[in-house]
Amino acid sequence: MAGFLARESTVAPAGYNRFLVPPAALAVHLSIGQAYAFSPFNLPMTRLLGITASAPGDWNLPELGWIFSIAIVFLGLSAAVFGRWVERVGPRMAMFTAALCFSGGFMVSAIGVQVHQLWLIYLGYGVLGGCGLGIGYISPVSTLIKWFPDRPGMATGMAIMGFGGGALIASPLEVTLMDYFKSATSTGVLQTFLTMGALYLVFMLIGAYFVRVPATGWLPDGYVAPTQSSAMITSANVEVDEALKTPQFYLLWGVLCLNVTAGIGVLGQASPMIQEMFPGRVTPLAAAGFVGLLSLFNMGGRFVWSSISDMIGRKNTYRIFFALGFVLYALVPTTGRLGSVSLFVAGFAVILSMYGGGFATIPAYLRDMFGTMQVGAIHGRLLTAWSTAGVLGPVLVNYIREYQINNGVPKAEAYSITMYIMAGLLLVGFACNHAVKAVNAKHHFHGKVEQ
Repeated sequence: MAGFLARESTVAPAGYNRFLVPPAALAVHLSIGQAYAFSPFNLPMTRLLGITASAPGDWNLPELGWIFSIAIVFLGLSAAVFGRWVERVGPRMAMFTAALCFSGGFMVSAIGVQVHQLWLIYLGYGVLGGCGLGIGYISPVSTLIKWFPDRPGMATGMAIMGFGGGALIASPLEVTLMDYFKSATSTGVLQTFLTMGALYLVFMLIGAYFVRVPATGWLPDGYVAPTQSSAMITSANVEVDEALKTPQFYLLWGVLCLNVTAGIGVLGQASPMIQEMFPGRVTPLAAAGFVGLLSLFNMGGRFVWSSISDMIGRKNTYRIFFALGFVLYALVPTTGRLGSVSLFVAGFAVILSMYGGGFATIPAYLRDMFGTMQVGAIHGRLLTAWSTAGVLGPVLVNYIREYQINNGVPKAEAYSITMYIMAGLLLVGFACNHAVKAVNAKHHFHGKVEQ
């Protein structure tokens, strides 16, 4: 088994079709993308004891809300801690480990449901599952970039699109399974956890089986590496620890953090926000459709924007994200006052496409700055920006809204200050991106580079 999982066993033979690699990565990202669809479990988990209604001893929504937050925190932490290990052992071992952790998180959580111990679910889905999220998220990145040096944005966008789209599969699957398994004595959560854990284990292992790395020195036919002067894309490499000594790493950390902060808070409050800004005009069903539309644009933006970045450059792509995002966020209160639901929906559809595009474009941006040698490990360190934004974004949206309402501001206007703050954060992000320039040659690695 160890030999099969080793990096050496995944080296592709001559003539291997590189387009077989993205589906393997997609199998992992579509699975771990379930994290965005954990919310259908929340209400059934508030009545595990009462079954039809919450009973004394049942958990409440604030307690359950920590499950997702812990998972996102450990996504960032595990990506940062295990990034170098992922580079060393190769994608098959990393994807295999991610499969065990992510599916194991469901299994441990099922035990937590059975014995009604919330800490076991925090440990299972939050910590163990979160580690599976982090390792699974970064494991295909450097592999895809090495297979597609001519189109790194498109390649990573194909896989990371799966993380945004995984919720579209998982959410109806969860509801269907819970309806199938529920009974007079069960909400169906326990059995659904077990079933989904098994399903995701199979699909992620399929991805691990088919993934391949290119042979050392392999390049696609006709590929000519861009020069430093033509596109600010390095032909050198930087080690992960050395990357942390460069201003470029921290500027890009800020770029990702600010782009994600602006999107993730809205994504979590999209349904109540549109209903409160247009009272009486948007039904709960229509609000659910709005959330689904945002998910589609979040997913599609990951492929479209990252592919565009191959043509116009990563820096220009983020200039669009921040400049256009600033305008759209600043206009949100105006669309509310005008009562234009269509303008509101269209604006946030574009915003969420850029939110998703930011995730998919950042690995290629890192490759441009630091080379391919340890880009997965560097990406892992940078994902701590996601963990930070995962707390900062919802706090800004939720707590400022609550403060506004408690001080007599109508619900329809309670989001205005938050939107202006988000617009301001995007201006800071624009400045961070503008300051990015080529890495100083003193940070370049001069040893032998292994694929």
